[in-house]
Amino acid sequence: MANLTTKELQAVEDQLSAEQLAIAKNKMYAEASSDAQLKASFNSIASKHQEHYNKLLSLLN
Repeated sequence: MANLTTKELQAVEDQLSAEQLAIAKNKMYAEASSDAQLKASFNSIASKHQEHYNKLLSLLN
């Protein structure tokens, strides 16, 4: 993979932060939910964001 410019690296870092925030929020919503269907949806969304985070992180390795 070609070296990233400073601007590109900052964009990836910003997206990583956004994905971390989405993971944390959806996990929090799942824990706070008493509805099983909502809890499952929030956990699923958190998992998808975790996948996105892992894919972005792999671009830096």
